[in-house]
Amino acid sequence: MTEPALSENVHETDVVVIGAGQSGLAISYFLSQSSIDHVLLERGEIGNAWAKERWQSLRLLTPNWQTTLPGRPYDGADPDGYMHARDVSSWLTGYAEHIDAPVLCGINVEKVGPLDGRYLIETNRGAWLADGVVLATGAASQASVPALDDEVPENITRLTSYNYKSVDQLPPGPCLVVGASATGVQLADEIHSSGRDVTLAVGEHVRLPRTYRDRDIFWWMNESGILDEGLDDIDDLVRARSIPSPQLVGTEDRSTLDLNQLADHGVRLVGRLVGINDDKFQFAGSLANVCALADLKMKRLLKNLDEWATGEGITLDSVPAVEPTRVPENPPLVLATDGFASIVWATGYRADFSYLDLDCFDRKGRIKHTAGVVDGYDGIVVMGLTFLRTRKSSFIHGAGEDAAALAQALRRHLGDVSTSIPE
Repeated sequence: MTEPALSENVHETDVVVIGAGQSGLAISYFLSQSSIDHVLLERGEIGNAWAKERWQSLRLLTPNWQTTLPGRPYDGADPDGYMHARDVSSWLTGYAEHIDAPVLCGINVEKVGPLDGRYLIETNRGAWLADGVVLATGAASQASVPALDDEVPENITRLTSYNYKSVDQLPPGPCLVVGASATGVQLADEIHSSGRDVTLAVGEHVRLPRTYRDRDIFWWMNESGILDEGLDDIDDLVRARSIPSPQLVGTEDRSTLDLNQLADHGVRLVGRLVGINDDKFQFAGSLANVCALADLKMKRLLKNLDEWATGEGITLDSVPAVEPTRVPENPPLVLATDGFASIVWATGYRADFSYLDLDCFDRKGRIKHTAGVVDGYDGIVVMGLTFLRTRKSSFIHGAGEDAAALAQALRRHLGDVSTSIPE
């Protein structure tokens, strides 16, 4: 870690917020309510990730009634629908205008480091000196691509879920999609719908029905309190923060998209991709076990939801039948690489904090924090990470609660001893 030098073109403020997505805007709301001078630095446009860094057909996994931020509940005409990613960006732009957020677009943060008890934020357009910093660049700034990518033959087109925008980027011919969480199942279905043969390499995943007993699964998890579970409710926090996103898709007919539906559509299922040798893709033989575990966890969740409903006096009909995942009898363990024209890595995302010149990372490169306050740096908070404070932290509607708590932490750091923050 090096001490950054102070340049001539330096602006001063109380707090710099890096990123103007839902997390940055949510905490801006509370900072403004407390009259804390701040600025939001956004490298692109407001909601840039939703507008520019996701595939064109993407919709939210959460229903519209959960698309809410502090001071702005959802008031549209389709509360049970699922917003397109491009519409999320527009909605966030409207929210920024609604709260009069001090956003500066087109500013790329290059370094954040300590300077004389404060923090210097260096950018492509000057520098800012602040007492507090909010890291609101999110958990999905970069695609997480396995080292196997280097072994893929050069004649195979390679894309990640980060740079995939539509099937038009893919050459004709069979495609291998690696990863079967929300992104993987959606892209496998979309690519197959284009007329291409698709093979889906399936690893650990979370299976959920889109609806259960005629209500969206997120209604159940919201009303039962599952999404409100906090740090003290979890035995293994590291595990909770690494659970894949559920196999869900937001569609007008509220359909379920799981491995059974994909198989019915004609997608070939294989085990987790474990190697590429001698011009062959090699897959694990654990497909049946992985699917059985996902089925077991889903059934356990649904049973818990039924028990909660009974305790709340909600009348339940007979238990809906849940079909087990239908696993092929003998899924191939080896497939020739020349049988594929393209591969799409749907192996998740990761945060990018490479701009931090701070001693705040663990041995795996993950930022160390306690409920959002970066370890060793009381004036720096992080938002938007999975299970930051609760299960809903990474969802749009979870940003407000985290923002309120972390704005309070910043108030304490700035010397305001007030014990509450305006709602």
